[in-house]
Amino acid sequence: MPPRVPTEEDFSSLTPILPHTVQFPSPPESTTAFLIVFHGLGDHDEPFSNFAKGLNLPGVLAITVRGTDVLPAALLGGMELERPACHYGDDVIIDPETGDLAEDPGFEKARKLVMEKLIGEVLIEKCGWEMRDIMFFGFGQGGSLALGLASSLRQTARVTDISQGQEESSTAANTSFKGVACIGGPLPQSMVPTASSRAKSRTNVLVCQLEEDAVEAVKSEFEHVKVVQWKRRGVSMPSDRDEVLPLMQFFGERLGDGF
Repeated sequence: MPPRVPTEEDFSSLTPILPHTVQFPSPPESTTAFLIVFHGLGDHDEPFSNFAKGLNLPGVLAITVRGTDVLPAALLGGMELERPACHYGDDVIIDPETGDLAEDPGFEKARKLVMEKLIGEVLIEKCGWEMRDIMFFGFGQGGSLALGLASSLRQTARVTDISQGQEESSTAANTSFKGVACIGGPLPQSMVPTASSRAKSRTNVLVCQLEEDAVEAVKSEFEHVKVVQWKRRGVSMPSDRDEVLPLMQFFGERLGDGF
């Protein structure tokens, strides 16, 4: 059965457990792919949904997912924020060496909600789409989650294949995503399968503003990796055409239509 375009009603069951913002392409019937967006540590889905809207990728339905928990007020230094400061980690862990929040607090709660509820129940079971129809964009901690989901899919696909004996064509369609674009988020080792004989992920990846050792960690787990370093230092969202262009080119390539 061919896939169908999701409706607002399809996503309604997610709202209490995984708050999100959905933006349909125009017209909605033109949907051919999905972009799932994750914000950075201490941020919120609203500004990132505006970023997804600004990308205006043809035929792409964008789903911006809010962090699965709120940062403790003690970490905010008394700041009053317009929106809750959210994160995707299983816990809030302080790195004893740096005093900063740990880059890999574990992402199992977020992984299960995104993979089982959003992707598994809504996009695949209800609407008939496949993993290879889905792209991710993530910033900071959200970029780590995006890379981790693509990495951990190797283990999920292997278990599914063995336990259910899926046909080869069906299995192949769900062993990789269409692509992942990550700004400033290292691959979390907690989301790397532990099997020593694991193959590299076949999901195409673009990483921006990562340190050299973090880039090498991604390359060790993914077959196809593009690396972009902006002229300026530091990690932030793209601020001009030169910084946005690599993202647009990557998404264009993954959609099969150059920009």
